[in-house]
Amino acid sequence: MQLASSHPDPSPSRANRLRDLLAAIALFIATAAVVFWQNAHVAVLYDISYIFNVAARVAAGQVPYRDFPLVHAPLTFLVQSAIIRLTGRVYFHHVLYVAAIGGLGTVLTARIAHGILRGRMQPAGVLALLLAAPLTFLGIYSIVPNPEYDGDCAFWILVAVFALQQSIGDRGAASGATKNIARSFAAGIAICIPLFFKQNMGLPFLLTCIAAIALLLISTRFRPVAAQGTAQDDIPDVQTLLTVLAGVAIALIAVAFALQLTAGLGNYLRWTIRFAAQRRMPGFSQMLGAYTYPSLAWMLPCVLVALVLLRTRAAKKLWARIAAFTLLAAPFLYALAALVMYDDADERGDSFLALWPLLLALAGLAALGNLFRSRGKFTLQMFFPFILLAAINGTMMSQQLWGSTYAIWPLLVLLLAEMIASLNEFAAADRHLATAFTVLVSITLLVCGAFYTASEERLSYAQFPPGPALHSSFASLAGMSTPGPFLPNLDELLRYASAHIPFNDGVMLIPGEDPFFFATGREQRFPTTIWDQTCDPYSPQEIAGMARTRNMRWLIVKTELQLNADPTPDRAATMDLLMQEFALSAHLRGYDVYLRRPGN
Repeated sequence: MQLASSHPDPSPSRANRLRDLLAAIALFIATAAVVFWQNAHVAVLYDISYIFNVAARVAAGQVPYRDFPLVHAPLTFLVQSAIIRLTGRVYFHHVLYVAAIGGLGTVLTARIAHGILRGRMQPAGVLALLLAAPLTFLGIYSIVPNPEYDGDCAFWILVAVFALQQSIGDRGAASGATKNIARSFAAGIAICIPLFFKQNMGLPFLLTCIAAIALLLISTRFRPVAAQGTAQDDIPDVQTLLTVLAGVAIALIAVAFALQLTAGLGNYLRWTIRFAAQRRMPGFSQMLGAYTYPSLAWMLPCVLVALVLLRTRAAKKLWARIAAFTLLAAPFLYALAALVMYDDADERGDSFLALWPLLLALAGLAALGNLFRSRGKFTLQMFFPFILLAAINGTMMSQQLWGSTYAIWPLLVLLLAEMIASLNEFAAADRHLATAFTVLVSITLLVCGAFYTASEERLSYAQFPPGPALHSSFASLAGMSTPGPFLPNLDELLRYASAHIPFNDGVMLIPGEDPFFFATGREQRFPTTIWDQTCDPYSPQEIAGMARTRNMRWLIVKTELQLNADPTPDRAATMDLLMQEFALSAHLRGYDVYLRRPGN
């Protein structure tokens, strides 16, 4: 991916800098507004409770992996616990966080896309803005609007890509060698950070970055000086590459040392690698599931025929260019037409998501073609499509295409920017074709993305009954809103707990769908925070045994779930064992509260 041109534009004028600043502010505000709007009317309590109850544990001094099992990497929980420690237990403070991260993610994507297009298409700034504009609805936190490890990881991947763009693309020519060494070292640290937000995203990203830099070092070692020629500006020097690798090595060593001193490195690897892979690692056929979408059978041939047509002698004729553009546009026009053809949000969403396997396949083919044409004269820019594809496909390992794309649309936009720049170079007979295609892509993603986000199709695993969004009356849950009885029911439970459950008594909740511990500030003594196949490592017998040994006096069972299905593993067996030791104390709206029987 051409992250920076070998013939960069002259220094931007004051007017252009002001334009770019105003565009960045507009993108930030628009994306943040969508995140606020989402939080004003939907909340998936199950997702929220997992993040916030764990963060509350960490804020209270418990150490994950050592004191309780945690299958996800720690940084999302550490960030949220830091907000709790700094500002108190108020949900709206975390809404401000996701709005800021969402807005910054859109701005970063626009800046990186500008670097991709600069020197290859004009006006690069306007085209980058067009590509980034749909991220107001498809941004990191626009679809799932609560703090979440996929969203955080996607943001830090953008930070790392931008850092590499600045250190490798600019190469410190304008700022001096010392400053570029600092940039390169920081870039090495940055590419490690995503791993500690989400393993299946961050690890492929990190490994692909390291492999790309290693290949560059090898190719630079054996490249004759004369062969570098006019491409010299695109080739990072050995010192820059080694500095990036030094940043990687020092960051990983520092993190390993910190983990060993706190949670224990063995504990961390046990829960985040071995156990997580055991519970969530899909089969190889599932990993390739994104590329078996039926629509790919006609979309991919359309695009390939268009590209072939653009390389024939007929490409200079108007009819050939119109035909090529029509074929290129067909998948995007189909996604737009689906908004009219289908009334069902699921059908509309599937037609829109069908663009993903097409664009990923095309990005991979284009990247391979660029490598073959380079004849071994590699630049880091050539490897960036593979780095982004590794992160994207790693993300899809957990929930495949439909479930995993919600936070990584910015990465797809970067692939699109590279493909459009390559199309502009490929279609030499018509320099306006790629610009027109950019406008169509932007319109498609903006319109379809707005419908997709507004439909809440990605959140259809939870219930949002018709009616207005309701709010909690508790100050700690200010900013949380969702339709249905779920928050009023939670308020009743919190009032009951305040009046009848001593603050220091042990409490366990099944399935843990509510941010009970975050809202109340009570200590969490039971090791399982939330109950599902991914996070709960214990058998029913182990659960019943730990309920005794850890002196759990109260059991709260949610009877009116917001989720469409109860996620609790072995629910019947677990409840049978627990009911031998607990007796019903209160029947609330949506909850049954049990107290441990005397003598148990």
